[in-house]
Amino acid sequence: MRGSRSRIVTRIIVFALIVYAGISLISLRGRIDTVREELNAVKRAVVEMELLNSELEYEIENCNEPDVIADIARSDLGLVLPGEIILYDIGSEQNETE
Repeated sequence: MRGSRSRIVTRIIVFALIVYAGISLISLRGRIDTVREELNAVKRAVVEMELLNSELEYEIENCNEPDVIADIARSDLGLVLPGEIILYDIGSEQNETE
């Protein structure tokens, strides 16, 4: 009788441990997926920053070139050459605000 009781208790303990391990694995799987998504987002941000850095390095290396100066003046300062006409796409601004 004692032997059968200890076997039942042992089986219950082993079953409980297996259930606990399964639940823990499922929980860890969810965390792993979340961290992978965060890692992918960080990788995308790194690629964007590397691209921006390469553009800035080009501008620094060629800062005395007239074309680079004109591009910086246009994009950063909003300057235009005399006689140029600026056209604004109002439709895209409305889509961004919606």
